[in-house]
Amino acid sequence: MPGPGPTIADIARAAEVSTATVSHALGGTGRVGESTRRRVREVAAALGYSARRGPRTRTLGLAVTTYAGSPWNYVEIAYFSRLLTAATAAAHARGYALTLLPADRGAEPLWHDLAVDGMLLLDSPAGDPVLRALRARGLPVVFDGRPPDPRPGDVWVDNDHEATTREVLDHLAAAGATRIALHSAYGREYYTEAVTSAYAGWCAERGVAEVVVAFDPQDAAGHAFDPVFAAPGRPRPDAVYCVYDPGGRQVLAAAARHGLRVPHELLLVCASEDPSYAAGDPPVSTVTLRPEVIGESAVAALVALLESPHGAEPGQLTVPAALTVRTSSRTSLRTSSRTSSRTSGGVPRL
Repeated sequence: MPGPGPTIADIARAAEVSTATVSHALGGTGRVGESTRRRVREVAAALGYSARRGPRTRTLGLAVTTYAGSPWNYVEIAYFSRLLTAATAAAHARGYALTLLPADRGAEPLWHDLAVDGMLLLDSPAGDPVLRALRARGLPVVFDGRPPDPRPGDVWVDNDHEATTREVLDHLAAAGATRIALHSAYGREYYTEAVTSAYAGWCAERGVAEVVVAFDPQDAAGHAFDPVFAAPGRPRPDAVYCVYDPGGRQVLAAAARHGLRVPHELLLVCASEDPSYAAGDPPVSTVTLRPEVIGESAVAALVALLESPHGAEPGQLTVPAALTVRTSSRTSLRTSSRTSSRTSGGVPRL
């Protein structure tokens, strides 16, 4: 049941329409123009209006809202596909259906009358219109990834991105890297912000320059690395940590174009759930964020909010990430390459 808050009359005054128009706009009835309907719903969400919930549906909803409104297929990304499989199994085991919402509908009015008991939001960005609509309805929400502006009762499942980033950077430094680049700076979700911030702090503590290369999902050839791999008069990076799944393949393509051998002249670690990295040439070191555990934990927390008088404990449920070291960042290969270069009279590329 809705708690005290703004009334339909309050919304009508703020939106400068009649109360009948507000009722039709929020209920999806009547002859109301789409622009008016959208404006009324935005005003209602901004005022914190909570509509009455309908009958229980035994259905959970799931949406990836990082790039809400963009026509991208998140199911093709290994992280999301693995999380969705685990979340679906977890929902079914608890007697719930799980409905997945397409990313390109993130800015549409459907969130105001979607027939679900609760929602899982993945990578919710600042100013998320989907989250605003769900909060206005009073629907329980559990997040994958820390929400940008968490409220006291919010529940989210996430990794410790600072600890994971530092583990990767320490590993690369121990393997001999002295100028580590971060392949990031794309998304607006908390994950990207946390990793980038941890990288900046790690560099500052050691007095080394930051090298952040902007990720572009369309840059299959890795041209973003051309300026840093071939900049005259500047030392090039000797290691890269990729924040996004396709980044490792982009770095390998750029390294091949610039004649850099991995791992002998360039170390590489990529945050990815894609098994093809383990079978590549060379096999690439990866960080798994353990999406199966995150998906199951998020569903369990959401069901607890729906069925338990006390619900899930607010705050973060932390799932440890894991670094798997493979050839692309092995210390032994890098050391043996340098030793061979010195004994043969060559000059290693540092």
